[in-house]
Amino acid sequence: MFYSIRHSTRFRFSEPVRQNIMEVMVQPRSEGNQTLRQFDLDIEPVARLFMRRDWMHNIVHHFDIPSEHNTLSVISESLVEVTPMQPLPTALEPEDWNVLDEMTRYEDHWDFLLDSKFSRTTPLLLKFIEELGLKRESDPLTWARNLNHTIFGAFLYVPQATQVDSVIDVALEGRQGVCQDYTHIMIAIMRHFGIPARYVSGYLFHRADSHDRSVSDATHAWIEVLLPHLGWVGFDPTNDLECGERHIRTAIGRDYSDVPPTKGVYIRRSGNMISEIKVAVNVSPAEAPRPEELEPIGAAWLTIPDSSLNWSDGPEEVGSMQQ
Repeated sequence: MFYSIRHSTRFRFSEPVRQNIMEVMVQPRSEGNQTLRQFDLDIEPVARLFMRRDWMHNIVHHFDIPSEHNTLSVISESLVEVTPMQPLPTALEPEDWNVLDEMTRYEDHWDFLLDSKFSRTTPLLLKFIEELGLKRESDPLTWARNLNHTIFGAFLYVPQATQVDSVIDVALEGRQGVCQDYTHIMIAIMRHFGIPARYVSGYLFHRADSHDRSVSDATHAWIEVLLPHLGWVGFDPTNDLECGERHIRTAIGRDYSDVPPTKGVYIRRSGNMISEIKVAVNVSPAEAPRPEELEPIGAAWLTIPDSSLNWSDGPEEVGSMQQ
């Protein structure tokens, strides 16, 4: 299956911005059953783009606009091929809990076992676990499937019920949220029970008959857990799905803080300023391209290492931008 993806992010400022420095993480990954066939990233005002890979091999583009501007647009267009995945078994063996413990004891999965910024073991999470009566039982795969279904049923999907920087307690207290909240809560529970879990940012193709909860005009998020004999397996608690051909992976991290689609800072003059953001995403089936239409991905970008950015420029102020 081929998918065409258009992801548009537009910023508008009430006063001119003196400089803008931004990272963009919207290029789909090529791995497993997913292959990126074409990718284009347009920035307005025009800026020189640089590219690097982060610690999880996500592609990060970054740029600097050193002149005044009132608007900024970041538009990516991707063509991705996703092939069907091997079906998961009906279940694993109960003894595979011991296999999982051996894996986490002797392999390096600490980043996905410890608390992270948005996936933490809080008193409200422990109360939620107690309320559900969760404990290790059956086998790791069945347990993960059941938890995926349980979280789907425990929360209402309510757009704008939380913010991008909301901690899990906001969703736990209100029992509502969006895909980011569902994912952070499931990750925190998995880690609490000693199962490596990580956050996946990407896109979901919504079929007319799929009845997905998540909205079709935004990015999506889901969880991957490490299971014996199977490796990393994706679950989508927002829609009560096992991840498959409709899920298109962009970036992987400990939680959302590692993989926001856009993140940056801008420099403005002192005083109040209003900034607005408008995001639109479209994922649609596409025709397979002819071989001569395919180009090497990323050949035009210049790769540079990570660097720290610190600003101090008299009366100007620094603001932050994040999608």
